[in-house]
Amino acid sequence: MTACAIEGGSAGAATTADPEAEPEPEEPGRPAGADGEAEEAGEDREDSEAGQAREARGGEEAEASSTAADARSHADDAPLPRGFTLTADGAYAARLTAAPGPPGERAWYPERWTLDGPEPYAVPLPLDQPEEPDTQVAPLADGRVLIQRQVADRQMFSLLYPTGPGTGELLLGAVACARMTLLPPSPDGRCVYALSAGAHESSLWLVAGGAFGPEEVARIPGHCSGGVWLDRAGRMLALDRRAPGGGPVKAVAVDLGRQGEVTPLLQIAPESDDRLLLADADSGLLLLRSDAPGHDRLGWGVLGSCLPVRFPECLRLADAAVTPFAVQPGQMLMPESCAVALRIDGAAGSWVGVWRPAGRRLHQFAAPLGWAPGAGYWSRDGVLHLPYANAATPCGVALLEAPEDVDPSPVPGCPSDGAGGTEPSAAVGAPAVCKPVPLGQAPLHRAARSD
Repeated sequence: MTACAIEGGSAGAATTADPEAEPEPEEPGRPAGADGEAEEAGEDREDSEAGQAREARGGEEAEASSTAADARSHADDAPLPRGFTLTADGAYAARLTAAPGPPGERAWYPERWTLDGPEPYAVPLPLDQPEEPDTQVAPLADGRVLIQRQVADRQMFSLLYPTGPGTGELLLGAVACARMTLLPPSPDGRCVYALSAGAHESSLWLVAGGAFGPEEVARIPGHCSGGVWLDRAGRMLALDRRAPGGGPVKAVAVDLGRQGEVTPLLQIAPESDDRLLLADADSGLLLLRSDAPGHDRLGWGVLGSCLPVRFPECLRLADAAVTPFAVQPGQMLMPESCAVALRIDGAAGSWVGVWRPAGRRLHQFAAPLGWAPGAGYWSRDGVLHLPYANAATPCGVALLEAPEDVDPSPVPGCPSDGAGGTEPSAAVGAPAVCKPVPLGQAPLHRAARSD
């Protein structure tokens, strides 16, 4: 592992393009078949996987860069950026990657990263035929990788795992649907869900972790997107929903333990679009985006709190987009203390931001060369892990310790009653199975207040 660049360094270290936009999903389909066999995919991590990793590193066909290399010197042979998905505990990651080559001739294949050992390493999982560039992958806690392929108007699902010198594949089944989007892996590490969204109705599918292959677990009126887990058990899922008749987008909570029962989650203003971006189950901290202040702003609140949403002024950057991607876990009852990692996208590329609700400052850092933008996870003691790959390091993790916030000096004549938006938020414990309380039941002039 290597240390991340110091604060104030060049933000253009990772000049990567955004992943391709996903097409608008169509109406949900019906199951097209499933393989009910439940095989156990045994693997020896120290021998088989580490051997494959060493072979992959030394082979001439090994990938030179993950999402980007130096655009000036590797523009012709760097693979296109692909999604990089981590398990909830950060132990494994998966992505679709390819060896260098002309853009129309790259052979795409899945790759699994092991991140919980003394040294990170990647294991390629190619099969007999290369994958399509729009193939989706997601890691599981047991080291297997779910892969979703589109074949005509069907979505095919399989589990991949290293086996000796090759790749094993367990077929799970298929869903007759033109478009589906994988959601972040469940916090329990065993399940992966996919969303099939139509204009008037959306379907939620359990595509890995079920007993009989892919199965539909909920139908939700309206067009849904997003996908954020609210608890550690993988029962409460937040989705951004637009009602069947149109109107604003509102985040809702879906209770998978009650046949997909839907309850409101974000209602900041009647006509505002309120989307949930990130949630921490330990502290209840919520990161959201809303246009309630008059235009899209990043805000934060606490699950179950009746205090209004805050929209920090320091998260507004004139020439860059800011998106949260990881929250420090383990901060029970202390949502204001959680360090939040943010992806910052500007003309120079993508770099990293670190911010705490209790602070008034956005710390900015140059990203490691070859960082997968928006990929990373926090340790409980406040160290941010940023996976990256480049020509010199095919599989690496940069470490960034969250900086301390210096309390601003009090200004004479200004009240110290917390009016700046940093007062305690009456935090509750980690959200349990109970229904989340709608957030932000306050007038717009209070909800839009900056801190």
